Amino acid sequence: MTRKAPTGVSPTDIDITEVLQRIPHRFPMLLVDRCESYKPSESIVGIKCVTVNEPFFQGHFPDYPVMPGVLLIEAMAQTGAVLMSKSLEVDTAGKAIFFMSADNCRFRAPVRPGDVIRMPVRVVRHRGDVFKFAGQALVGDKVAAECEFAAMVVET
Repeated sequence: MTRKAPTGVSPTDIDITEVLQRIPHRFPMLLVDRCESYKPSESIVGIKCVTVNEPFFQGHFPDYPVMPGVLLIEAMAQTGAVLMSKSLEVDTAGKAIFFMSADNCRFRAPVRPGDVIRMPVRVVRHRGDVFKFAGQALVGDKVAAECEFAAMVVET
């Protein structure tokens, strides 16, 4: 599943088409729009452009929309899954990457409509089909959330 990057695009960038090939998430649960700075089995940066049209804003909260913290963790986990899928060249037919754990999660600032979330995720440990990550969700230079999490490849 190797693709040549279009002219003017870095080979370390992953567009939405490839994201959709690498992870099974779809609207409304797809929380990564693209990735940058991919380094195999080391790190990646996920990008999520938050819009007022996100379905969770209808109830969280109608008068002051804030992205739920648990979805920030999910967005970081999806970014880690893209890194795993590309690093391991996971054949998505009959396999999926499942979230295993979340530790030391901290929420530091609200994420609101119009924000662009940058999610640097790095591999802390990797053995076989199991990865442990450390990630952050940044809006500008401000840390909105941070978390350590793990995921593994499973047969579906």
